[in-house]
Order: sequence, then C-alpha cells, then structure tokens
Amino acid sequence: MRDPEDDDDLAGQGKPGSGVRSMNSVLSTLRVFEEVALRQPIGVSELARTTEIPKSSVQRCLVTLQQAGWLKIVDPERARWGVTMKALTLGLRSAGEQDLREVAGPIIKRLAADTDETVLLGVRDGEDYVIVAREDTTQVVRVVQEVGSRVPLRATSAGWAIMAHLGEAEVNELLRRELREVEQAPVPDADELREEIARTRERGYALNGSSSWYRPQVASIGVAITDPAGQPIAGLTLSVPAMRFDRAHAKVWAPLVIAAADEIGRLLSSV
Repeated sequence: MRDPEDDDDLAGQGKPGSGVRSMNSVLSTLRVFEEVALRQPIGVSELARTTEIPKSSVQRCLVTLQQAGWLKIVDPERARWGVTMKALTLGLRSAGEQDLREVAGPIIKRLAADTDETVLLGVRDGEDYVIVAREDTTQVVRVVQEVGSRVPLRATSAGWAIMAHLGEAEVNELLRRELREVEQAPVPDADELREEIARTRERGYALNGSSSWYRPQVASIGVAITDPAGQPIAGLTLSVPAMRFDRAHAKVWAPLVIAAADEIGRLLSSV
C-alpha cells in the first residue's frame, strides 16, 4: 500500500530548484519578521532597504505574516508595520516573562491613573530594552511607544536604573558598545552616562528630563524592578511629553514609581 507521503515526494521530482525556492521564501519571511520586530514601526521601503529583498517580495512576506496573525499595520496613515500580541505573548511565555505582565498589569494601571501619564513596563534583552506592556494616559497629548519596541538599554531612564543594579564590569561592557541608529546628537559619552548611573543609584530612580538626547520630546522617570537579591529583572517607566514635564513633578511622581516597582518585585518573588 502506497504511503501518501510518497506521492508528495514524487510530486516534487522533476522540478529542479523548487525546494530551494521554497526554503528561500521561508527564510525571507523570517528575515522580514525579525526586522519588523527590531525596527517597528517600519514601512515596506525601509524593510526592503535593510533586508535587501525586493519590495514586492517584502510585501508578500508582510501579507503572509499578517494572515498568520504575527504582524499588523500599526500606523495606517503611513502604512507602517509592527508585531502583534500573538508574537509578543509567545515570546514572553518562552522567556518565562508572562508572569511579569500578569503580576504588573493592575499595578501599572493604578500608577497610570494616579499620575495620569503613560506607564511602560520593559525587560532587558542584552544591550537593548524591550517594552512588554503599556498603560496609557487619558490626556490627548501622550507618549506613544508600541509594545514590542526595542531601544538601546543605555538610551532609556529604565535602562539606567537597570544598569545601576549591575556590576561595574558589566556596565563598562555595555558602555563600550556603540549605539545603533540613534539620529539625535550629541550622544552622551561613557563618562557622562556613568555619572548618570551613579546619580540613579544614589537617589533610587533615573530622571530623563526635557533635555533627553534620545527622544527630546519625551521626559521620563525610570525605576528597576528587582528580585530579593537586588538583581534587576525588569524596568518601570513613567513617560511624559516634555512640553508637560517640570522637574518638580519628579519629587511627587518618583516615589509612586518606586513604590509600584517594589510592589511588582515583591509579588513576583512570591509567584
């Protein structure tokens, strides 16, 4: 009796290169997905440039990934793409970070309500910082940061707060690496960042004021979420449009962010 799989094998015979083409198509689709995850929100033209894949092929990959539920259009006006919660949730589960979102959810919602500003929850991934949850302000002018966004660890207040809990050797290694794709200038040098990390360690929170170099339009207060041993496991950020931020706010808001981060850390240790 013939195995049905034999028919599939025979069907592929006489078609030289068909398997190679199929594999190349799969690899191209995965490449497009990876670039969207790293650079979102991003459009077709930029994807074609960064992947060196023709625009028509990139568009087909995007549609395939959209139909499968992995990607979505996050900016319809400019046709820019981003990852879906399906992709993010799977990644969080595989990394053991789903508990973090579940535990932190009610707390960041409360913090956003108490301050009426946007609250972001993120985790370190090597030298980067990835946003895994967001609670928006009710105000019309707000900070927009897509869940799944990836930014340099050393470019964020939460990143400074995380580095404030790391050993000197690890911090030095992070500061030796060049920042990627930062258009704003001047970028603080390593000594300036070491001073900022030291100030963060002393006061218990990082302050990225209205003179922020990475996103000049955004001010933020960042705090590390730590385990019982004091090791950073995540970061919490209160993000405010620079036009609405006054440094006097930090004295009121910072204790709230610290308390929220501490509460999340205590709850995670008991999970």
